[in-house]
Amino acid sequence: MRRVAPSILAADFGRLREQAQMLVDAGATVLHVDIMDGHFVPPLTMGPSHCEALRGLGAHLDVHLMVERPERHVEAFAAAGAGTIIVHVEATPHVHYALNAVRQTGCRPALALNPGTPADAVREVSGDVDQVLCMTVDPGWGGQAFIPASLDKLRRLRTLLPDHVDLEVDGGIDEETAGPCADAGATLFVAGTAIFAEADPPAAFARISAAAGVGAPAAEWS
Repeated sequence: MRRVAPSILAADFGRLREQAQMLVDAGATVLHVDIMDGHFVPPLTMGPSHCEALRGLGAHLDVHLMVERPERHVEAFAAAGAGTIIVHVEATPHVHYALNAVRQTGCRPALALNPGTPADAVREVSGDVDQVLCMTVDPGWGGQAFIPASLDKLRRLRTLLPDHVDLEVDGGIDEETAGPCADAGATLFVAGTAIFAEADPPAAFARISAAAGVGAPAAEWS
């Protein structure tokens, strides 16, 4: 089942829970939460308390750890309400350990790849993930343009992954890019600026969902 995950990094933080609820009411079953440490990527953003603020809205929290040594923070975000925890292959020398640490908390383990990281980087841990995130822009900054070469990378990733593993895209996802990404095998589409920068975020969410071929709302992940 394809899903669009609004990225709350682009929301108005003064109205964070209100804006998140607005998208959940519009049909969003997943909210994407970007965590940045000022080291792995230059910006510094949210922490576990922001996840706690989004608990109870009825949406799965897709927590993207853009941080060095993510395995050190897994338990805190799991306790804060994360449903999926994404770690970067480039951020730790212990990818297998980090993914297993996520699994042990009861969260869904996911692996992210930067644009310059080959698709083959997932090969040795493809059996340890429930989701793979293909970054379609350089991580750390919102509003970047989609990297066209990402479509071929998505196709290659899809051939490397078991059918049950979700393939996520993050970066430059809007009405124009969602469809080609879906055709390339993506199942989860992160959209921030393309939703929250619009005058009517629920309408923008609906348009991107239609472009991605999202069907009726699916049951929550276990």
